[in-house]
Amino acid sequence: MELTDYRNEIDAIDKELVALFVKRMNACAGVAEYKKEHALPVLDASRERALLSKVSELSGEEFEDYTRTLYSTILTLSRSYQHSKLGINSNLYDEITKSLETTPKMFPERATVACQGIEGAYSQIAAERLFNAPDIIFFSNWEKVFSAIEAGLCKYAVIPIENSTAGSVKKVYDLMISHRFHIVRTVRVKIDHCLLAKNGTKLSDIKEIYSHDQAISQCSAFLSTLGADVKITRVENTAEAAAMVAASERHDVASISSRSCASQYGLSVISSSVQDNTNNHTRFICISKDVEIYPGADRTTLMLVTPHKPGALFKILSRFNALGINLLKLESRPIPDRDFEFMFYFDLESSVYSPKFANLLSELEQECDEFTYLGSYSEVI
Repeated sequence: MELTDYRNEIDAIDKELVALFVKRMNACAGVAEYKKEHALPVLDASRERALLSKVSELSGEEFEDYTRTLYSTILTLSRSYQHSKLGINSNLYDEITKSLETTPKMFPERATVACQGIEGAYSQIAAERLFNAPDIIFFSNWEKVFSAIEAGLCKYAVIPIENSTAGSVKKVYDLMISHRFHIVRTVRVKIDHCLLAKNGTKLSDIKEIYSHDQAISQCSAFLSTLGADVKITRVENTAEAAAMVAASERHDVASISSRSCASQYGLSVISSSVQDNTNNHTRFICISKDVEIYPGADRTTLMLVTPHKPGALFKILSRFNALGINLLKLESRPIPDRDFEFMFYFDLESSVYSPKFANLLSELEQECDEFTYLGSYSEVI
């Protein structure tokens, strides 16, 4: 046989497969109606396990794994179709709909905002990008920033979540597990790290450099050129590093901080743009205690815990694929005090008004071990 003969044979088989798939999905619609009448859940785990076992046996040893993968996808599509037939049944989506109605149509220009660090911190720069006139309250660490939001001391907080060079701020992700909050907007800030020191200090004079761990990571190439004799000291914030240099009586110390810290603390720029990548951006989240969804929200962040068994994450991901929803980011973090269990963070791209978005929330809410909605928002670039 020629290649075209094989392809013609496959085309004929595909025609039959599609017809049978449509027939199967129509049967699923009948199943959905029955479940609705008898108040039964869409997911029947024991039925699915039995079906996967049966089709694996029918396919034979050579095709067993392929068949299980195929039917796992078919079952996901079947559940998704049943959900669409049953309509939206989600307390969460009801809450989102209510928030869409009650949230003001304009993002506030003035607000009390919590930030980690001191004057000149990148979080301050991000807050000033989001709000025209923020009243900023600084806290010494991110834990206190989250606590301030929970306690209602501040309406909003601005916190770094990921950097284009150094990756995710893992400490913030860990804190996200234990605190209740909602993301209302995000902003990307271009990071321009400079080496700052007292007036008259030369690069050859420097024996110690202060900065935050993320900034140090982002400037590793520059730091490697200074030699092993230069001590690198990690501090809580890049602005705090500049303040420490300004307050020190030494003339052999410097900081890696923002350019604005030079004028803020009366320092000189010894070397500018010392980051490894000139296209260096940090993404900041603006969080609030309450759910606020402003017009134009096209991104959503979720936290999920899947069952601790093979294929659990695949089943979640297949829902995004089945509904045609783009996944922007997937991050995993271990859950404290729970060995070998992980929390997954999803950033997805979808309008909050989309029926597919509503269907996704309804499915995830019913089928995940734990499911947390962190907010829908737009991003300022």
